[in-house]
Amino acid sequence: MLKEGQKAPDFELPAVGGETIRLSDFAGKKVVVLYFYPKDDTPGCTKEACFFRDIRAEFVSADAEILGVSVDSVASHEKFAEKYHLPFPLLSDENKKVVNDYGVWAEKSMYGKKYFGTERTTFVIDKEGVIRKIWRKVKVEGHVDEVLDFVKSL
Repeated sequence: MLKEGQKAPDFELPAVGGETIRLSDFAGKKVVVLYFYPKDDTPGCTKEACFFRDIRAEFVSADAEILGVSVDSVASHEKFAEKYHLPFPLLSDENKKVVNDYGVWAEKSMYGKKYFGTERTTFVIDKEGVIRKIWRKVKVEGHVDEVLDFVKSL
């Protein structure tokens, strides 16, 4: 289980627009807000993505980049990003390597049925690649403002 103060595991994932994103690309340049979410175009995930979209300019002003990650395909991400005009990269982790490396692939329960899925989690990674803050089992309401406040404090 990753902890605050640890080096963030590097990764390379495909993103919307045919891009490949590496965490190390941001080293020395930007703070990274890495948020993991369960599924494109579902109520909570849509709300969270739109909250990040609506105040993205404030993250940019704070020298931070927002990256969304789920195990959905790039094609699914492209539809989701287009439908909601999401201006930040959505990364596809279909082989589940990154969700496992970050400890967010977990057993969940819905209506008494157990299954594995992505636990909604946000990491703030500083310009040196160190995890500065982790929010686990995120509740969407108010979360993005809390993340922004933390990023501004760095």
